[in-house]
Amino acid sequence: MGLSVLSGSELDELRSLLSTISEENAIRLMKRYNKIMRWVIADFPKFTAHKYPDKVGLIYYDGNVERRYTYLQLDSLSNRVANFLIESGLKDYDRVALHSMNSDYFVFTMFGTYKAKGVLVPINYMLIGKDVLYQLTDSESKFYFIEDRFYPQMKDVISNVKLNKVVVIGGNERNENLVSFEEILRSYSDREPDKVLNIWDPVTIMYTSGTESLPKGVIHTNQSLIAEYVSTIIGGRYEPRDVVIHALPLYHCAQKDVFLVPYIWLGATNVVLPKADLTLMMEAIERYRANSVFAPPTVWVGILNHPDFRKYDLSSLEKIYYGASIMPVEILNRLRKEFPNAKFFNYYGQTELAPAHTILLPEDHERKPGSAGRELLNMMTELMDDNGNIIRQPHVRGEIAGRGPHTMLGYLKNPEKTAEAFAYGWFHSGDVGEYDEDLYIYVVDRKKDMIKTGGENVSSREVEEVLYKHPAVKEVAVIGLPDPKWIEKVTAVVVLREGYQPSEELKRDIIEFAKANLAHFKAPKEVIFVDSLPKSPSGKILKRELREMFRSRGEMKKVM
Repeated sequence: MGLSVLSGSELDELRSLLSTISEENAIRLMKRYNKIMRWVIADFPKFTAHKYPDKVGLIYYDGNVERRYTYLQLDSLSNRVANFLIESGLKDYDRVALHSMNSDYFVFTMFGTYKAKGVLVPINYMLIGKDVLYQLTDSESKFYFIEDRFYPQMKDVISNVKLNKVVVIGGNERNENLVSFEEILRSYSDREPDKVLNIWDPVTIMYTSGTESLPKGVIHTNQSLIAEYVSTIIGGRYEPRDVVIHALPLYHCAQKDVFLVPYIWLGATNVVLPKADLTLMMEAIERYRANSVFAPPTVWVGILNHPDFRKYDLSSLEKIYYGASIMPVEILNRLRKEFPNAKFFNYYGQTELAPAHTILLPEDHERKPGSAGRELLNMMTELMDDNGNIIRQPHVRGEIAGRGPHTMLGYLKNPEKTAEAFAYGWFHSGDVGEYDEDLYIYVVDRKKDMIKTGGENVSSREVEEVLYKHPAVKEVAVIGLPDPKWIEKVTAVVVLREGYQPSEELKRDIIEFAKANLAHFKAPKEVIFVDSLPKSPSGKILKRELREMFRSRGEMKKVM
């Protein structure tokens, strides 16, 4: 648009604004030319649809049902959700809770909320009752999108929350208090909403798992997320040609913000599965010739040990991503052997960092196995002692700290915890790490997972790395349990491979194996056999639950 199309008074005002560079004038200019110059996540479907209108950008597949959408359709359907929200009374920054497994409707709701200038609150679909009530009330959500399978158990919770609208995704239950998602897609306009959106707008509140206290609401803005998307697209070497499987929960920032949204921005083909079902994941890789998959170590362990692993053609995989928890080197070596043509990428980070912080690139996997790599493009990383002093020496442990535009705005309604997390001008991860001689980061353990036994510190990860090499061990979690002599005793909770049976002899063999490969004080004092390890939907082993289970051994079933 040339200046000549402006009226005289408008041209005079523009000249006045440009004559003095100030924050106030910059904001006024950005508001005036918002649609021309803005950089916000809400526009990603529109931008991609402009480049690839007829390309299939989103596929939902659950093993039976398949739904495909071009990028033009993705943008259009997201606009319908946005217009429903606006016409139903959503005000700027009102919270929209989304309680659903992965689906195409999840994606439309996410972008629709962003387009309406709402703030998305993804709900962990494993939660029920008071845990969901806490997140709805703490976030002050005005809208609640809930998948039909969860609605019956949430009726009582809904009655205790003041909500503008409750939207049911799928199902047949209808009454005057509920809105059908299908009706939204049929009845509301697909025109882009006329909203002023800005880079600094808050767009999502992600709740932490609450391992030490009540869950904290992590506030992220367009800026923090887009900075992270740029880092992951470059660091992870994403390409528009990629066909990507999204199986881990989208309520969690790893799948949503390291993979799904950046890949939609880029224009890849995104295959969304309802959950990380191992058989469905392998079927989808074969069916769509997917070349890019993310999963935490526990899921990769499950795939490697799956009885039908050899049944599926997984040769299309070119990019294997892992993260969310520490990958045992033994498992990584097995993966590399099974997928010799794939490139491996290890992401490390936290929800508060949007969440990616560092990356180990494919070319470093041979020489730096087990490392979390180096910081991503838009991040800085340091190790710190408890007094805020920076540690740069190799093999000296400190807390991993980060700084950069990925960083959260803060914790919702919790200035004390925000200040604590940002002590000394850095975000503090709660993870213990150390550098090698090339300043590559190695995550030693979570601070709370370090075991203090007989006056010595033991990293649970170090012990797990050794135990994964034992032929009987399929999965293992090492925890500290109270002990009158050792204060905490190193305890290995083990899932056995097929063909091995729990026995006292096998316990002794595992302990002796550890002693042969570790300092004796690091070896387990006890081995507990279980059928499975408790995991979050994102694949993290829940060591807190294990510690609670075994404080009273009689409460745990199927344990030897």
